[in-house]
Amino acid sequence: MTIRFARKSIALFSSLAVLGMASQAMASTLNQNVSWTIDRAGTTTKYRVAAYGDSIYAGYNGSTLSAAKYQATTIDSEYLAAKWNADIENIRRCKSGAVASDIYNNKIVAERSYMQATSTRVVTFEMCGNDGLQARSNLKGQSGTCNFGVLDTALNNCTTYQSAAMAYINANASANVKLKVIANLYYPGYNADNVLSTCTVGGVKVNLRDKFLPYIAKMNWRACNFANTYGFKCVDNFAEYMGADYDSNGDGLVDSEALKYVQGESEAAYVTRITVTLKSTIRDANTHFATSSTSYDYIQSDDTHPTYTGGTVTAGLFGGTTGSGAARYTSFTGGKNPIWNQLGHERMGWALSTWNPTAP
Repeated sequence: MTIRFARKSIALFSSLAVLGMASQAMASTLNQNVSWTIDRAGTTTKYRVAAYGDSIYAGYNGSTLSAAKYQATTIDSEYLAAKWNADIENIRRCKSGAVASDIYNNKIVAERSYMQATSTRVVTFEMCGNDGLQARSNLKGQSGTCNFGVLDTALNNCTTYQSAAMAYINANASANVKLKVIANLYYPGYNADNVLSTCTVGGVKVNLRDKFLPYIAKMNWRACNFANTYGFKCVDNFAEYMGADYDSNGDGLVDSEALKYVQGESEAAYVTRITVTLKSTIRDANTHFATSSTSYDYIQSDDTHPTYTGGTVTAGLFGGTTGSGAARYTSFTGGKNPIWNQLGHERMGWALSTWNPTAP
């Protein structure tokens, strides 16, 4: 049985159709800032989650005017509201299409006041997806001899700004913050990249997926390794999205667990584990297997952004929504809502929630 959730078809202004589209990696950026408070009955105490990032944390859905209401950090806020019996204000300061340097300079640094509020208890960020996507687009468009330097540049920039972001958050976030989290990268377009390049190395074309995968693995290892260095937690989106929730290869481990970053493992060992040892268990997140016979679609029709449910909010050219509403779910059996593994944003929100402190 394959279950897929309907996606909204949203018309774009023709002259602005490329804004914020991470799949069109050289496009302009689009600010998509939202404030949404999970209003829990019976309490007026309110704490804040401050989230910085690109189109993933923005809840991008193909529109220059709206975004998903329930994207990953808002979903995490639902979990927090229940755990702390409090209202949770989720502040998203996001820029769709932005590379890591842009997120660092123009969101994390320039908009540090959102993490400095005394009510802030969680600060989380994600970056580097557009660095990788721009390098991928560049390589796909190359002819003649392949120039892999664009991939090295993307990796180096990602490394620089992941580290800088954590150091800056440590120095500037409110002293009341209890949790700091980085989310790493899943691999959008995993199946689509399983093609040969138009450029060559020694006259031979290369498989694009085989070339890109080690770079994503290095970005992800560094994200989680920096997290340990700087006192952050790391949400391993690659493992959560790209691995099935059952043991597909008979090694005694659930695939999504086996793919996860392991603290203390070297970068070289991790890259080998992802690109060689467990490569056969990696699956395109358009078909995320919950069991051997049940799958869910984690990626929208653009083959880039996570699927979601629960409607939209204003986010984009005409500003962003500031609002509040009751949680969809007010209690969580086993720490999970009923659709925790059925859509991309739900999975990421649940993964964030696994690090939530027991008290604010």
